[in-house]
Amino acid sequence: MKIRKAVIPAAGYGTRFLPMTKAAPKEMLPIIDKPVIQYVVEEAVAAGIEDIIIITGYNKRAIEDHFDHTLELENYLQKCGKLEQLEEIRKIARLANFIYIRQKGPYGNATPVLNAEPVIGKEPFAVLWGDEFIYADPPRLKQMIDVFDKYQNPVISGVRVKKESLNKYGIARIKPIEDKIFEVEEIIEKPEPGQAPSDLATHGAYILTPDIFAALKNLKPGKGGELWLVDAINALRQNHKIYAREIENGKYYDTGNKLEYLKANVEFGLTRKDINGEFRKFLKSLDL
Repeated sequence: MKIRKAVIPAAGYGTRFLPMTKAAPKEMLPIIDKPVIQYVVEEAVAAGIEDIIIITGYNKRAIEDHFDHTLELENYLQKCGKLEQLEEIRKIARLANFIYIRQKGPYGNATPVLNAEPVIGKEPFAVLWGDEFIYADPPRLKQMIDVFDKYQNPVISGVRVKKESLNKYGIARIKPIEDKIFEVEEIIEKPEPGQAPSDLATHGAYILTPDIFAALKNLKPGKGGELWLVDAINALRQNHKIYAREIENGKYYDTGNKLEYLKANVEFGLTRKDINGEFRKFLKSLDL
């Protein structure tokens, strides 16, 4: 069955970016002039996703506004003859069919996925976090969908991480299947030093089968008293093989982290033809 729907959890408080996120969504932090969540949506659309289901909270209205038409602004750009900018913002609203659900339930990253059940129904679907992305060619999600099409079992995005960062992610115990494709034997969420079974972090994007919802409903609070999606995925191993696709030709941007967010802006700024010349001169002029 074709993967047509993607869930993007975006209801978190964004405490690492306070005070900015007191009134503004962390997912709307810009990489130069495009919000992080737009990169996530564009990746999903490039992989063939038609319905984008965004799980939001009380202070996330800006996300809905961003992916909607803004007639007053569009009319202003039309009158001013700024047709290139006009087409750019119109394209945003036409990217996909957007569906918004307010998050309800216990704290943890399993809750927003469960909230999407009425919209997902009995279809396999994708999950991508709204405050991080992988810039890859072909898109990360497309690489994962190719694995799902072949094996018809859940697939998780895999990224190699440094030893000192292993305790930040869900780390997989893996068995090689093909080049860059592994069977996941277990995922350990944020392992303590010395407990990581590999250096492959399985996070950021998931393709899940609809029976994940039964596992989610039976979850008990895990680490930190939260409901963890990884615990439900581990439960799926009773009926499924779980695969990890190590993403090729891509770079992971953890834009929910202040330092990595700044690095992403520098890297993307250096690729922009409209600013990279002066920006490069500025960086070289710094007394470091």
